[in-house]
Amino acid sequence: MKNQFARTQLIDKLGKSENQLIKNCIKLIGAKSENPPGNTKALVSVITEILQGIDGIELECVIAKDPIVNLVARVKGNGPGRRLILNGHLDTYPIGDVSLWSVDPLAGIQRDGRLYGRGVSDMKGGIAASINALILMADCRDDWSGELVLTLAGDEETMGKLGTYHLLETIPHASGDAMICGDAGSPRVLRFGEKGFIWLEVTATGKAAHGAHVHLGSSAIEHLNIALEELFSLRDIAVPTPPEIAVAIQSSKSVSEVLSGKGESKVLDSVTVNVGLIEGGQAPNLVADSAKCSLDIRIPAGLKVADIEAKIESLLCPLINIEFDIQRRYEPNWTSPKHEIIQLTAASCQEVLNEEPAINMRVGASDARLYRMFDVPTVVCGLTPHNMGGPDEYVDLADLIAVGKIHTLTAFDYLQKQIP
Repeated sequence: MKNQFARTQLIDKLGKSENQLIKNCIKLIGAKSENPPGNTKALVSVITEILQGIDGIELECVIAKDPIVNLVARVKGNGPGRRLILNGHLDTYPIGDVSLWSVDPLAGIQRDGRLYGRGVSDMKGGIAASINALILMADCRDDWSGELVLTLAGDEETMGKLGTYHLLETIPHASGDAMICGDAGSPRVLRFGEKGFIWLEVTATGKAAHGAHVHLGSSAIEHLNIALEELFSLRDIAVPTPPEIAVAIQSSKSVSEVLSGKGESKVLDSVTVNVGLIEGGQAPNLVADSAKCSLDIRIPAGLKVADIEAKIESLLCPLINIEFDIQRRYEPNWTSPKHEIIQLTAASCQEVLNEEPAINMRVGASDARLYRMFDVPTVVCGLTPHNMGGPDEYVDLADLIAVGKIHTLTAFDYLQKQIP
């Protein structure tokens, strides 16, 4: 049976660690780690100061390419067992125009039950929760078996390969039997999978001429517009959504869309096309001889990258003066919502929040997709973001404390030793 006495002691320690959790999160906010440039040295130094000297925790810095520094922290339980990973990314969006903030974006200001700062939701709050879990689990390591490993990576905001992917490729204990990611989301909506995506660049060529003599030219912008109209038809592709995912999306709708916005369910269940960058031409009175755009195409579960690539080719290859290049691609990926790590996390959420969480797919990408690529079952349980990526980014302190408890209790339940 389970060691309920040890778990009760752990719950008591969780309550006593709340102030330290908040203080650690403020320390993380104060270490700038904007991407670009992706320099995570200062943040790794802060986390190392928090963790070094704690009995049982082993630390290792891993540099794929300077200044992107990754950190792996490891604690072993009492005897062999499973390995659970807590994963987070160190880099944040840029601060932007500081004058638009009502607080210092690096000060970690507490106000009205909120904690402000760049990256607090994405995802220094989640990292702080996982750090707290690692510290508390190290303190009670005689009561569980196996290993708990914290992988903290750079290079996530630009979806590069110098962070989590590099760790999974080079550090054997960066992978495990299951993974919990504290990326932005909500403890009220656990995420078990993500859409795939294609980043596509389309280039159009034309013939320059004066704007008064359009009959002598050929507009690259008009050619590009035709290509975009074709690509927008990808939104109409019928999606054979796997039944367990379709059920999860619909059953989560009433909770998930309150937090993530009306229309999320449709987005999860369809191909989306976003034109994120477009440029072309030189002046209003000149016919453009070149134009290009970059698109983000998200692929729902039930379709494959190859399906969308084939459709893109069929749409664009017949067009004159159009070339295209697929710059990055990932398949849709998910863990069964019935998997043990998801069900244990859900049980912890219900215990801490006194309400049953929804279990759904995730609209955006996270490093959880990389763990799924390496066949590691994952769940994303992070803080609810407010103004993420914009001025006055904040989280509710109650959310931070709740996620810290959920990560710790789930880790203990997954790794604890059974007693006679």
